[in-house]
Amino acid sequence: MSAATLALLVAGKLAGATRLDLSCELAEFPPEILDLADSLEVLNLTGNRLSDLPDDLPRLKKLRILFCSDNEFRHVPQVVGQCSGLSMVAFKSNRIEEVTALPSSLRWLILTDNRIGRLPPSIGKCLPLQKLMLAGNRLAALPDEMAACANLELVRLSANRFESLPDWLLELPRLAWLAFAGNPLAAEPPVAAAAIDWAELEFHEKLGEGASGVIHRAVHAAHGPVAVKVFKGAMTSDGLPASERTACLAAGNHPNLIPVLGEVANHPAGTPGLVMDLLGPEFTPLAGPPDLATCSRDVYPPGTRFAVPVVLRIARGMAAAAAALHGKGLLHGDFYAHNVLRNADGDCRLGDFGAASFYPPDDGRFEKLEVLAFGRLLEELLLRGDRGEATAALDQLAARCLRAENRERPPFEEIEAELTSLSARC
Repeated sequence: MSAATLALLVAGKLAGATRLDLSCELAEFPPEILDLADSLEVLNLTGNRLSDLPDDLPRLKKLRILFCSDNEFRHVPQVVGQCSGLSMVAFKSNRIEEVTALPSSLRWLILTDNRIGRLPPSIGKCLPLQKLMLAGNRLAALPDEMAACANLELVRLSANRFESLPDWLLELPRLAWLAFAGNPLAAEPPVAAAAIDWAELEFHEKLGEGASGVIHRAVHAAHGPVAVKVFKGAMTSDGLPASERTACLAAGNHPNLIPVLGEVANHPAGTPGLVMDLLGPEFTPLAGPPDLATCSRDVYPPGTRFAVPVVLRIARGMAAAAAALHGKGLLHGDFYAHNVLRNADGDCRLGDFGAASFYPPDDGRFEKLEVLAFGRLLEELLLRGDRGEATAALDQLAARCLRAENRERPPFEEIEAELTSLSARC
């Protein structure tokens, strides 16, 4: 359809368009795009051969979102910094080495899978910035000026060259989702699992597909129905599939995690994979992932409501899962409702370890980041929950987890104990 869209654009038949998607081996920016200056809000140029953008790009005065991933850029064009209305910019999977200018209006910046060794100090002027994706680059430090980015909520630093993280990053008042596996500071422990031969698996339908791999339903003679995740091997927005594999195995078995039964052995292409328990169809995601509008917040189906016992059970289960992970020095990094599978009664499992990272021992600040994420989850449940005997206490717990000061938030062991006591009373 992109070639047909380009033909319509050149013919002047897209007047008034608010979104334009072009992916047709473009080597040059079509000047006709600028004819949409009075209407265009979303410009998607992903999957072309572009290496620069025109100096008059700011003529697109309504442009809010710019996608330029999977092209041939070696730098983020200086002109991008002059587009004062941009809230989201994506240059994933290019060959970018240099970033010099960014618009201060940014909420969401994606520079995953490039060759960036340094960010400009001016990024500290991007005060609305909430979501920053930098996995798969050559960064060893962040500009101190970024300490002013107090609205940062999600940061991805995996597969870079960090030997430590700046103190100001861990003290940001809203930072709840952080990934940094695949850096020198995040040493991964050796892990092992039972080998399950590929030939012993009978594959059925695809259950799902994410950035790091594809999950199929399968049957194994010894284990019965199972779920098999085969990793893709490519860099994802969260980090490296190899780090996800290590985290999944290290997490171990827990009633509120999805048990890993073993690793795939003898895949025809040598591709790694994991064999996991298959949850029944009654388990569904608690919410959908963030979208372009919500940026860093999950999307719940309209009209979603939770009974008080369900809220309590989900909250207690997730606190227990998090307490177990942090007992092993493992930060989940993507502690979101969309990664929680639950049934109608609130029995729940935390999944997706693509952003998980092992953190230095005895540094409780990492746990408190995840406590903030838990507080956000609990707040979302309470906003959609019925009021009852336990809700006042849950409101107070959520407020403590959402405190701006990292050190003032309670640890997960305390949260789990409080929820266990509350469940027993109610």
